[in-house]
Amino acid sequence: MKKTIIYALTAIVLASCGSKSASNSATEEQERVEQVRTTILQPREIEREISVSTNLQGYLTQNVAPSLTGKIEHIYREVGNKVKAGDDLVRMDQTQYKTTKISMTNLEIEKNRITQLLRSGSATQQQYDQIIAQYNSTKEQLDFLETNTYVKAPFAGVISAKNYEDGELYSGQPILVLTQIDKLKALVAIPETYFPLFKEGMKLTLTSEIYPGKVFPATVEIVYPTIDPSSHTFQCKIQIPNSSHLLRPGMYVTTTIGLGKANAIVVPYQSVEKLVGANDRYVFIVEDGRAKRVAVELGQRFDQDIEIIAPEIKAGVEFVTTGQHKLVDGVKVNVVE
Repeated sequence: MKKTIIYALTAIVLASCGSKSASNSATEEQERVEQVRTTILQPREIEREISVSTNLQGYLTQNVAPSLTGKIEHIYREVGNKVKAGDDLVRMDQTQYKTTKISMTNLEIEKNRITQLLRSGSATQQQYDQIIAQYNSTKEQLDFLETNTYVKAPFAGVISAKNYEDGELYSGQPILVLTQIDKLKALVAIPETYFPLFKEGMKLTLTSEIYPGKVFPATVEIVYPTIDPSSHTFQCKIQIPNSSHLLRPGMYVTTTIGLGKANAIVVPYQSVEKLVGANDRYVFIVEDGRAKRVAVELGQRFDQDIEIIAPEIKAGVEFVTTGQHKLVDGVKVNVVE
């Protein structure tokens, strides 16, 4: 009798445990559903305009560094001095130049003499050729020494650095640095999305915090033909006229480029997610009741909204605006009002 009671109690306990196990299993198998709010994407007409920041550079920069070592006799200019093309900048030790010039004068006399002798038959063609070869070689050397002994400005600009004083030994570091400031340049990095829209000769404007409310015109001079695979940008070289000299190399400016009107998909900026540890951006759309993660590129910013670009992002797509932070790709969603 006691055994029968024990068996009955054991069966009840086992049945109870089995029931709980089945209940837990059913709970675990229930699919996760996330609550989200969505909107149907529609194109919006925008005034296509992008702004990027950069630093200005002198259009031309020349290191005044003669191809001769030796003593610097005289430096004609100081930092900040303006110069014109052809102005004297540096005079190096003249000893070698003067010695070569004397040799050149003697060779010129000898060349004239041997020419007369050849005409009269008193000299051979070989003698004449030897003198001419020596004369040409010495002239080439004299031209080289003249250029590197009396160094002149190759273009108009301003002296932006000076590294020696008169009488010091020149050892390779530039004596002066000449920078052109009548015209400036800048390199700007543009998102690859806009590559088809950029053309050489495009007009744009610059602004600087130093001159509030003032706008400076500029022109796209070169559109570089390759895309940087790490940043997904391409470079443009822009040219800035600067006859007023208000702008200077090294200044930080913002470049604003108008690209005309266009239709774009614009969404709330807060709805765009950023991948942790990277600069990749993504959003979620809804397909067949499930969240789909889509990698996007960012375009133009409009206050609290941002343009997004991807093949899947187009008119009619159901886009997640709220609740996207807790979504993963493929999870089931319930759209609430």
